[in-house]
Amino acid sequence: MTDTVRFRKFLVGCAALVSEQVNYSTLAESADIAPSTAKEWLKVLVGLHIVYLLAPYSNNELKRLSKTPKLYFCDTGLCAYLSMWLTADTLRNGAASGHYYENYVVMELVKNYAYAKSKVNITYFRDSNAKEIDVFIEENNVIHPLEIKKSASPDRREVKKYSVIDKASLNRGNGGIICMCEKPIPIDKDNVLFRAI
Repeated sequence: MTDTVRFRKFLVGCAALVSEQVNYSTLAESADIAPSTAKEWLKVLVGLHIVYLLAPYSNNELKRLSKTPKLYFCDTGLCAYLSMWLTADTLRNGAASGHYYENYVVMELVKNYAYAKSKVNITYFRDSNAKEIDVFIEENNVIHPLEIKKSASPDRREVKKYSVIDKASLNRGNGGIICMCEKPIPIDKDNVLFRAI
């Protein structure tokens, strides 16, 4: 098998892991390469702005946090093509539609803030108990927590997990759930349901 064929398989393997934590063993297995090669090839994809790695949030007060980044494609369409999700209907209603929606939202946030006047740090939160918050937008030492749900009416109780920020005496700002609702809907005084960008 040539490196070209392996690299194509590696790309497909990356697409299969979209919106999930990077797993070098799985990526290596998908392309029949060594994990060290998978790590190098992923660096190439990041350098070419084909793949984006969302860093995990880290803080000395919060112990046992994940150190593994999450994998996203800069172009959601390319990711869908590599996974053979070739129609809008399949992409909207398929088993992995939530992963593609999350990919789209995260990349829109990254692009939006890349050109904004104010600089922010975009990460995600995950602890050793697999409690996860999809996006932390940190601006001026204030964290704005966001969940991403491909639903018009997601479970509003999702925002309860944002209390993990308060336990570490961090400054929590407004947050919410990015979803498929038609217009913004308040959840409580700090959080709102709103549509993707």
